[in-house]
This record gives sequence, C-alpha cells and structure tokens, in this order.
Amino acid sequence: MLHSKYLIIGSSHAALEAVAAIRMQDPDGSLTLITRDDHLPYSPTVLPYVVSGRSHPDDISLKDQAYFDLHAINFIPGRRVEKIEPDNRCVMLDNGQQWQYDKLLLATGASPLIPPVPGLDQTEFLVLRTLDDAIALRQASKQAKKAIVLGAGLVGMHGAENLAEAGLEVTLVEMQTQVLPGYFDPQAAGLIESAFSQHGVTMKMGHRAVRIEQQDNSVQVELENGETLEADLLLVSTGVKPVTDYCAGSGIETDQGILVDDHMATSQTDIWAAGDVTQAGDFYSDAQVVTGILPDAVEQGRIAGMAMSDDPCLKSYSGGIPINTYTFYGQQAISVGVSDVSTGTLAGCSEVELSVDTDNGFFQKIIFKDNQLQGISGINAALDPGIMWQLILRRIDLAEDKADFVAKPLETGRRLMSRAWR
Repeated sequence: MLHSKYLIIGSSHAALEAVAAIRMQDPDGSLTLITRDDHLPYSPTVLPYVVSGRSHPDDISLKDQAYFDLHAINFIPGRRVEKIEPDNRCVMLDNGQQWQYDKLLLATGASPLIPPVPGLDQTEFLVLRTLDDAIALRQASKQAKKAIVLGAGLVGMHGAENLAEAGLEVTLVEMQTQVLPGYFDPQAAGLIESAFSQHGVTMKMGHRAVRIEQQDNSVQVELENGETLEADLLLVSTGVKPVTDYCAGSGIETDQGILVDDHMATSQTDIWAAGDVTQAGDFYSDAQVVTGILPDAVEQGRIAGMAMSDDPCLKSYSGGIPINTYTFYGQQAISVGVSDVSTGTLAGCSEVELSVDTDNGFFQKIIFKDNQLQGISGINAALDPGIMWQLILRRIDLAEDKADFVAKPLETGRRLMSRAWR
C-alpha cells in the first residue's frame, strides 16, 4: 500500500492553493496530487476560449511538471477515487491502487448536471466541463450548421456565443425567464439577452424541453408549448453537481455537497474538502451553500492547506459571496454579492441605487444594508470586482462615503480599501 503524508484528490484551483499553503509550512512532507483528469492542471474558466480557438489546449496549464518536481509533489493524472475508508486512512482508486494518508483533501470539483428530459439519455449531446469536453465541442462545431444550447447559465452563454461566432445558427433554451439568474436581476439580464439576439442567437426564455429525440443526423427538441427545434449539435449546460459518489459508506457527511466547517474540515478526522465539491458557510446567513465559484475555491483551498499543515496563521472561512466577471460580445458584466433583494435576509430592509442607460447598454445596481455594501452588479460599468468583494467581506462602513461610492464606485472603492489595508 502506498503512503503520502498529504493526499490531495483534485488538481484545479482549490487543490493547487492547498498545495501552496502546505508547502509554505511544510516543504518536505510527502505530498501526492491525484486527479481524474488526464491533463496538467487547468482552470475551467478557460474552456470557452479553447472552444473558440483563442487558447490552445497545450497552453492553458496552471502548473507544469517542473513545478511539481521543484516542490516534491507526486502528480498522478487519469485516476479516479472509488472509495474512502477513514478508519484505515485509506483511499482506493479505480485501478485498484490503495493510498494511505495522514491528511486528506477532497477537491474533486463538480460534474455536469444532466436534466431528466425524456429521450436525452438516448441522444448524442455534448457538455462543457473538462478540457476534453472543450476539444470535442470545438471539433463538433466545425462540422455542424445548427446548434441548440440547453441552459442559460455561464457555460451555456459562453457556449452559445462561441458557436454563433463559429457561424452556426444557435438557439438557446432556458426554463427560467431570464439568463444568468444567479448573478443578475431581470433588467440586467435583459440587456445581455438583447446583445445575444442582435448577434443572431435565438433566445427561448421561459421554455422547458419536454422531449428530445435522436434523428439520423440531427436532434429534435420538443418544448412544452409544442414547438419543435432541430439541430445537428446539442450542448447541455443545465448546471453542475458536486462529485461525491466516492463518499458512500465513508461516514463523510454530505448534502448537496460535502459538508465542511469554517476550517474546511469534514465530519471525519483529518479529512478536509474545498472548492466546488463543498457545501460551506454562507456569508449572508447561517445556511451552508454550494457556491461553485473560483474565488471561493481559492480561499477554501488556502484555508484547507493551512489547516492540514497546522499553520498558526490559520483564519476561519468568512462565508461564500457570489462573484463573477462575464465578458460577452466585447461587453463586460460584473456581479458581486447579492443581486436580488425580493427574498432572503435583505428583503424589505435594504437600500438600492439603480442607474440604467439602455441605449448605451449601461447598467449599475448597488445594494446597501445598514450602510454596508451587500451587492453590486454592472454592465459596461467601471467596477473592480476584487475591491467590491473586499468591501462586502470586511463589512466596511460606507456611511460617510455612500454618495461618492454611488457616483464613482471604482475610485471610491479603491480609496476605501487603500485606507483599510493600511
């Protein structure tokens, strides 16, 4: 049986941040990184650029083999975890290998969520979650003329834009009444939808696919209103779910994801989890949530690595805050924190400052509560998402600067954070 003091399952942002934190505290302890992916580590956020051809698959690695050699990291690609036995401190892989660990981190990410649409399981379709998915989608787009995209989240929107730019006739189908509901309110979403429509993408908002059938050289998608769409490429992008199947029988508590405390520890001793696989504390409430965003993965990975290596500077996780920067057709949309105050902890007790110029595609929405920033979103607005995230995270009091912040959030935010960092 093989052994590693630190055993990390996964290889994207959370895993790599944990590796860096561990090596800062313990440069010599044996460290093994195992991933189901066949490639060097990469960021899922770059995959749309692989589809479009702007990025080559060989040029997107976050770390290379030289990095692993330099830091004495045993990197094992192409292997999947089948089972964990915490009592034996043992992890079993799909090739029969068994690894014993002193400290274990689960950073296995998420996989595409396939909707239970009748006929879909007998249909040829594509997803976009891994590098191999991106390569396959790029190749398929060269052969196709029409595409249907199911789902108007970030993956679906990126996929629709890239396929349209490649010359395909694209129809985007979304069961909700707007695009990107997790990040933008209906008014902002409408501006994004308009840009897609102007570039030839047919937007089917508020429509549910009820049946999908494979034809000889095409796919037919029937909508609940009786309309039938046909295309020779189907991209399913209806969300993701944490990869937790290997937790069965381990005693590791799971819900929507692996449940962790504010140091990323699971319910089993010496096992941590970080990134898209986790269900961790929410910044705005006492709930535990799956955020699935890159900054949270980085923060959780860093905290997990510090906890695993007994770093005396370890601080608790402050809770998930949604953050996203989304570029579409040369325009930029940014969302940090909450965007909807109709429900949840901010309902009826928040202040909203809204500025919209539809003709120029400008949108800016700022949400305060008790003189603290709770959320900010913008389209073609001058915003620094990292600064806005810090203002929310640190609960900076904006009482004396609110008017300046509403007028110039970028400059005022930077000034406030410069003062706070001193």
